[in-house]
Amino acid sequence: MHSRNVQPVADNPRRVLTASLVGTTIEFFDFYIYATAAVLVFPHLFFPASDPTSAILQSFATFSIAFFARPIGAALFGHFGDRIGRKATLVAALMTMGVSTVLIGLLPTYETIGVAAPLLLALCRLGQGLGLGGEWGGAVLLATENAPPGRRTWYGMFPQLGAPIGFLLSAALFLLLTETMTDESFFAWGWRLPFLLSAILVIVGLYVRLRISETPAFRRAIEKQERVAVPVMVVLREQKLNVLIGTVAALATFVLFYLMTVFSLSWGTTALGYTRVEFLIYQMIGVLFFGLTIPVAAWLSDRFGRRLVLGLVTATIGLFGLVLSSLFQPGDPASALLFCILGLALMGMTYGPLGAALADPFPTAVRYTGASLAFNLAGIFGASLAPYIATWLASSYGLSHVGYYLTGSAVLTLIALACIHEDRPAGRPEGAAARAA
Repeated sequence: MHSRNVQPVADNPRRVLTASLVGTTIEFFDFYIYATAAVLVFPHLFFPASDPTSAILQSFATFSIAFFARPIGAALFGHFGDRIGRKATLVAALMTMGVSTVLIGLLPTYETIGVAAPLLLALCRLGQGLGLGGEWGGAVLLATENAPPGRRTWYGMFPQLGAPIGFLLSAALFLLLTETMTDESFFAWGWRLPFLLSAILVIVGLYVRLRISETPAFRRAIEKQERVAVPVMVVLREQKLNVLIGTVAALATFVLFYLMTVFSLSWGTTALGYTRVEFLIYQMIGVLFFGLTIPVAAWLSDRFGRRLVLGLVTATIGLFGLVLSSLFQPGDPASALLFCILGLALMGMTYGPLGAALADPFPTAVRYTGASLAFNLAGIFGASLAPYIATWLASSYGLSHVGYYLTGSAVLTLIALACIHEDRPAGRPEGAAARAA
């Protein structure tokens, strides 16, 4: 792309933040309806087995495929995001995720086509992972590269808000279907509706994103001829340490979230005896706190520094792991609700500053690729197998060991945060990263 083709006029902040938020909301809605279906639907329709635990574990295995695809998506979309531009790449990522999700809603089940059904499901899940691998980094850069001095974390939290909003939409839709349909109708065709309805959201997202301009930072990179031929090679050669630190710094965030959503929904509605409706309501209340704490953490981070805020929250996550089993008990709705609220509030506190924290160390020419790789590699190590590992630990050794698993991940993240560069006090320039932008 030549510089004369890049729009020189900066976007209205409201338009930029809306575009960053709406895309991640759609992406996470798509991702979460799969996660919910992986617990409630797919073990019955795509992985029939005499042992329910075995069917759930097979379903979780396909759930993990997307996390292994995400770094590939990060490298692929990151290449074009750093070479062609943030805008066009974000549109392509959204289309990839949206098409894959709609196709899941059209798949025949195991009863109809046998073993081809789970294979096709896995293929669509791969497409979801590729799309989300390219989505997150671009959405964060769209926000942070348009941010005024001292407000990078605040702007960077808008795409992060897409996570709780997308979760609320998906959980509310599954809850509505559960309440208004018989189990026979739900498993016959009702479960398909969330996947098919995502097409409407994708059209809305495309409309918003096609109306934005390229980011000022990327326009300057074009003008200064800073773009590199193969961004991923530059990242792997010159930014390995930043990728490693960023990956481990996001580890506890991923483990916490997928324990609080996928694993807890599965374990709560099977081993602990809560109904599907009960636990979805608990999770939805918890996600409200997830959404509310994201802007709180972003404001605190711009004021006091991201590393300090992330360090304190991560230490608290470690402590939460030690009491997890005492809160998550059968026959105690108040304790289960408190478990969801505390865990997801901590998720918001760590997730709010994370986007800016991971993007900040990378220069503009490779920032899309570098930040996306760090975030999505953390997804492999922190999230892809978290439901599977937690289910195995809880079944084999008891729920307390799931808490130890979370605490261990928090310790590793604290070590990484100690290695990350210190944030600037509020109102001061964003340092080397800002100069690179």
